[in-house]
Amino acid sequence: MTATVSSHTLNGVDGTHAGGVSVTLTRLNADNTRDVIFQTETDPAGRLMQEISSEKIAADDNFELVFATGAYWATQNLPQNRRRIMSEVVVRFTMPDTIGRYHIPVIISPNSYSVWWSS
Repeated sequence: MTATVSSHTLNGVDGTHAGGVSVTLTRLNADNTRDVIFQTETDPAGRLMQEISSEKIAADDNFELVFATGAYWATQNLPQNRRRIMSEVVVRFTMPDTIGRYHIPVIISPNSYSVWWSS
């Protein structure tokens, strides 16, 4: 049995899909250690979908989904490129249903983002 973590990452500057964004999911353990569950990147359409064995999830675990947006924006031809200060979008969440679907879309801009949980 598996849970699914997915996202659709959109470029908020020009409305395109943000493909090639590095994404890492990490479990944050109670003893302050971290376990990387997956590291991947969004496909050319800005999407990712990863299945996670329910054995790797407890309902009270905390997870951190990190989008490496700074590296993405460095590849874009932006005016005032030096005015970009954000390097990552970090989303912390739980997966109370260990076989659930967690779709977390994100709209990114050089200095802001919007994120939500969608079913």
